[in-house]
Amino acid sequence: MIMPVTTTRTSPDWPCQVKAPGSYDWERSATRWLRELVPARYGSYPALVRHPVLLARHAQIQVEQEIRVARTALQTARADLPRLGMPESVIEHTIKLYAAELLHLQHIARSVRAVSEALVGRGGGR
Repeated sequence: MIMPVTTTRTSPDWPCQVKAPGSYDWERSATRWLRELVPARYGSYPALVRHPVLLARHAQIQVEQEIRVARTALQTARADLPRLGMPESVIEHTIKLYAAELLHLQHIARSVRAVSEALVGRGGGR
């Protein structure tokens, strides 16, 4: 007997690398994607791999820290980079880079939250 696959509508923040909740093997795709967001050593810890909700929690903390780093780098670039001998053109490019990275990280954080909520809702804590 083939079991019907149920899917739920995903948010715009849902990562394209993760199958829709309720679809076949979606938790495995979520785990794979979440493992890419944490340092390799964490992605190999059995407890985090066996319990996707724990992995999602750690990924959220990791991304929040990266957001803090990008904000600090952005906020201090104008003051610190000239003292390091960086020319104005490099400083401007670096500021744009940090601003873009900050937006990207904020999107990833929303995506991790969406995946985490789906995992919790589907008993992804196992």
